[in-house]
Amino acid sequence: MIIKEVIVRQLKMKMKFDFTTSFGTLKDKEFLLVEVKDENGNSGWGESGAFHAPWYNEETMKTNWHMLEDFLIPALLNQTIEHPDEVSTLFADFRRNYMAKAAIETAVWDLYARNKGIPLATALGGKKTKIEVGVSIGIQESVDDLLKIIDRHVNEGYKRMKVKIMPGWDVDVIRQIRKQFPNVPLMADANSAYTLKDIELLKKLDEFDLMMIEQPLAADDIIDHAKLQKEIRTPVCLDESIHSYEDTRKAIELGSCKIINIKIGRVGGLTESKRIHDLCQKHDIAVWCGGMLEAGVGRAHNIALTTLGNFILPGDTAGSSRYWERDIIEPEVVVEDGYIHVPDRPGIGYEPDVDFIQKLTVYGKAFS
Repeated sequence: MIIKEVIVRQLKMKMKFDFTTSFGTLKDKEFLLVEVKDENGNSGWGESGAFHAPWYNEETMKTNWHMLEDFLIPALLNQTIEHPDEVSTLFADFRRNYMAKAAIETAVWDLYARNKGIPLATALGGKKTKIEVGVSIGIQESVDDLLKIIDRHVNEGYKRMKVKIMPGWDVDVIRQIRKQFPNVPLMADANSAYTLKDIELLKKLDEFDLMMIEQPLAADDIIDHAKLQKEIRTPVCLDESIHSYEDTRKAIELGSCKIINIKIGRVGGLTESKRIHDLCQKHDIAVWCGGMLEAGVGRAHNIALTTLGNFILPGDTAGSSRYWERDIIEPEVVVEDGYIHVPDRPGIGYEPDVDFIQKLTVYGKAFS
């Protein structure tokens, strides 16, 4: 296929609730949506996970737009692509900017699978027909509010609860969750809110039988995490520290973690996600698919990736209705008793609702 046109749209969607972590609160989700078209006018879709501010990593919507317009799209336009893996090679000279790369690379994967007439999951080598999913719950006004939210999601059948923690909202909160929900699969996400000075505090989490503590230390660290993992029984899961196959290799060699969260945007796309998955599988490091509060297109790519065999822990890909009154795909992502059934239609398996997307578009531009 020959990439003849790329359309970039900036969207703004109202969330159903405020989402608070140790680094800020989101009320609306602003993001970029990328559509690629081939010589026959067929389309594939991708979504950027970058926020409007550099909270999660150094990327933002504006830096993504700059990278797409000035570097990535010119490198891709009019190129003949035999397989989506080639996109990573085309972008190899451009350092980092992983979310910008992933936004357009995933769109090429979708287009490729659609043109082949196969589900994206099949194109990636996935075998599962349904995937287990959990929910990510932000920091609440009170512990009572948090317990009510957990109770609702447990009754909805979600397979795992992830709760955000930060200094002052950690051990006692987890203790109260465990008192009310002694058996629910539970993990804590720290979003880099702690340091090695907090080892004694973090050791206290061992008593609560957590599935993992996610990224407790600095976002760019793998060395201190190795020291921490030796001191605590709770498995450390790395998120922000892992941007590539090489980061993964080094973390495994150092013993920095027992689990890795793979986010498509954080590692630059589906090709690198597959490579990381395969390396972790070789070394018995469990993986799961993290979320970036994606709308439907990004959520669909997460579903497809999670069909690979070493995604043995429930991911963050909750149903569309948890976050949005109306999603940008048809049908919306639906969770049934903690599972999402993998669509068997070509590509991502969901159709972008172009009319609704246009209504949500703040700004858009076509490149050809």
